[in-house]
Amino acid sequence: MSTAQTPYQGNLQYAVDIVLCVDATASMGPVLESVKASALSFHQRLESVMASKGKSISQLRIKTIAFRDFGDRADDALEETDFIQLPDGAHEFEGFLKGLEATGGGDIPESALEALALAVGAPWETGLDRRRHVIVMFTDAPAHPLGSTHTTVPGYPQSIPRSMDDLFEQWGYARSQAAVMEQSAKRLVLFAPDQQPWTGIADDWDLTLHFPSKAGDGLQEFEMDEIIDTIANSL
Repeated sequence: MSTAQTPYQGNLQYAVDIVLCVDATASMGPVLESVKASALSFHQRLESVMASKGKSISQLRIKTIAFRDFGDRADDALEETDFIQLPDGAHEFEGFLKGLEATGGGDIPESALEALALAVGAPWETGLDRRRHVIVMFTDAPAHPLGSTHTTVPGYPQSIPRSMDDLFEQWGYARSQAAVMEQSAKRLVLFAPDQQPWTGIADDWDLTLHFPSKAGDGLQEFEMDEIIDTIANSL
């Protein structure tokens, strides 16, 4: 653990991991800048809310997965960072986000479920006293189904489940034998259209919040506040 991290208060150490899944297709052009700005201030705002509750995050890590469409251009359909520890890695995190350009996408559905699958299977923190593992999805489009013909294109990650049922198993539920997420730690926040597959995920997956989005609309401040409060109130 970096000595630059804010020392925790009290007897418990809190570890927060956040994976941001960001739609970087051309249709997200009007939205992407506001998503970037919100993401870049995310850790400061979270730490401020935690401090107001008399708590301090001992370890905060963030990972970004930018996605487009394997059916359009496979070479940049997925771009991702490792987990970056904040505040030490803030420059690396900002550099990746600022380098994202809204481009490509092809048809309307995008490769968002591939990004979600990579997020679910991320190397989450397993230590410290209390953990929160949060996936945040930003998109204005539906998603191609898993197991489509796109699985045969070069560069498609072979670790990705081939069906929504298999991805749901990895997300986990009470009797799931294939769960890779820690049940007590996981949270999913969707900033996504009010349509499939997002409505189905919001209805069927536990510990999930859904804030409906529309093409061309930016991220609203109250929605980012809800995301931050969800993390802070659950620690």
